[in-house]
Amino acid sequence: MAEAGAGAALAGRVALVTGGGRGIGAAISTELALAGAAVVLTYRRDADAAAALVDELTGEGARAHAVEAHVEDPASSERAVQAAVERFGALDVLVSNAGVASRGNPVAATTHEELSWVLAVHALGPHQLVRAALPHLRRQPRSDVVFISSIAASTWTPGGAPYAMGKAAVEALAHTLAREERRAGVRVNVVAPGLTDTEMGRRLARATRSVEDIHELDTSSPFGRVCAPEDVARVVRFLVGPEGGYVNDQRIVVDGGTF
Repeated sequence: MAEAGAGAALAGRVALVTGGGRGIGAAISTELALAGAAVVLTYRRDADAAAALVDELTGEGARAHAVEAHVEDPASSERAVQAAVERFGALDVLVSNAGVASRGNPVAATTHEELSWVLAVHALGPHQLVRAALPHLRRQPRSDVVFISSIAASTWTPGGAPYAMGKAAVEALAHTLAREERRAGVRVNVVAPGLTDTEMGRRLARATRSVEDIHELDTSSPFGRVCAPEDVARVVRFLVGPEGGYVNDQRIVVDGGTF
């Protein structure tokens, strides 16, 4: 692990990362914290993983704090935003990352309950999260919102309709928000990874690619491997860092050029 604050590119910034204790979210939390940001990461059920990550980051001299939050619950999102503000005094970076996978069913076999749940997590929840965060984001000279989407929003893999619908909806939210909030100094961008080596990515690979081990796809992937969480995290760090200050309303695909 790199030394905390190397270059201090994000010194003075406060970030909230939903689903920040595992997978892509953990990589984002780590990347931002070690670049100097104070990071509040949320978790839904794996408190041990979130606590372990916070311990690791604080042991490296970074500032990090974990809170339980359920992104589909507006009150829970509000509490997460408030926790960031109370803990570190402000909020100027929001990374909406929390997500769940589809079950791999075709449209004809997808239940209303599954569709409602996936859309609540991927689209309705982020909408409420942004509403809670905006009063704080607008107070800063510069603030950033990054939505973690997926190439599923534009590749439409059979068996993945709820997930693709949720990601397409959150991208619509992002592009609308970017136009609405530009005058307030809020940059809004989308990062859309390809299939990524995380717990959820491995489930998606089994459900939609019919492989037991995601690394069976390495040889057919660009550069001989599937996307790693750190690949996504570095793009997020660029977007919210000084180099990304003039980047707004963009969708950046991180898939090695697969499609």
